[in-house]
Amino acid sequence: MAVKIEKKIKGYSVISAEDRAREAQAAQPAPAPSEGKVADVIQMHERVERPDVLIGSTYKIKTPLVEHAMYVTINDIVLNPGTEHEQRRPFEVFINSKSMDHFQWIVALTRIMSAVFRKGGDVTFLVDEMKAVFDPRGGYFKAGGVYMPSLVAEIGAVVEDHLKSIGLIVDPELSEHQRALIAEKRAAYERAMQPAANESVAITGDGTTFPPSATMCHKCSTKALVLMDGCATCLNCGYSKCG
Repeated sequence: MAVKIEKKIKGYSVISAEDRAREAQAAQPAPAPSEGKVADVIQMHERVERPDVLIGSTYKIKTPLVEHAMYVTINDIVLNPGTEHEQRRPFEVFINSKSMDHFQWIVALTRIMSAVFRKGGDVTFLVDEMKAVFDPRGGYFKAGGVYMPSLVAEIGAVVEDHLKSIGLIVDPELSEHQRALIAEKRAAYERAMQPAANESVAITGDGTTFPPSATMCHKCSTKALVLMDGCATCLNCGYSKCG
């Protein structure tokens, strides 16, 4: 094919087939460094199929609002097993009880919660929403003096404990200084009040008990607030009205 050259030729070079191949390869966009790895990571979404076997945990709830105990079962799915991206996510929840008083709304609640779990993303907001539900007839205190404003709030507390156990919620632990301060306040209260009032208060260990005269702390919702040196002090979290 003839090509008419209208400008003056100042120089020329011969392009081989290899040169053309290198130019074509350089013109193609380079693939992203992690493109292949990201595609292999499975994130939680509603199209993830339910496997035949799920890992589950069952929690018992016994409240004064219901005659029979309630059993909350949360099943988890393991995504990307055996890889560095392995993670355990909640997949479904069931609540069983001999009592049928709350059957209708419990079924509705568990179905909605399961749907939220399967949507993926950040599901920890369920805990805050459920724990903020207040019963108009009043709440109750659990064993250990923790106040629950409603039955829904206690179910939310169970979900919170489960999400903490699988690592979705990280609970900041008390520092050594805070632990020492709380232990000191408990010991001081025991020395000052026990001889006169015959009230017992455990200083350390799980299953800590608090004096019967203690009131609820608004910070940790535990019935552990006592009056020490004219200042309201919590023997559970260390809160002090005086700072």
